[in-house]
Amino acid sequence: MQDDTRLKIIKTDEEWRGQLTPEQYRVTRKHGTERAFTGPYWDSKEDGVYHCVCCDNPLFDSETKYDSGTGWPSFYAPVSNQAVSEHSDRSWFMTRTEIRCADCDAHLGHLFNDGPEPTGLRYCMNGHALKFEKRED
Repeated sequence: MQDDTRLKIIKTDEEWRGQLTPEQYRVTRKHGTERAFTGPYWDSKEDGVYHCVCCDNPLFDSETKYDSGTGWPSFYAPVSNQAVSEHSDRSWFMTRTEIRCADCDAHLGHLFNDGPEPTGLRYCMNGHALKFEKRED
């Protein structure tokens, strides 16, 4: 899913810590997960685009957001195939598909095959990994 011609945004741990809140840093740089129903955007219905909190890369459009009942912002597709990258995650004694920002490798969440049509996918994202930009009227 990743376009190898794109330049990666690389910063030191110290730079990321200076830019992000402690919770944003824990989720995006240390592959953490916020508790269900506690993070931002899980129940937002505003019209706009969700960007990476680390590098501002556009990731998901609110038109693809839906209520999955899980307590995390869920989408059935990213804004483009180049927006995110997929990685195998074998933590917690299971195999899952981790989703990262294609530009800075921020941990965003996981991908599951139980989403709605038209894709059947559920991009289950951490709200602390996202920054919302409301669409201009």
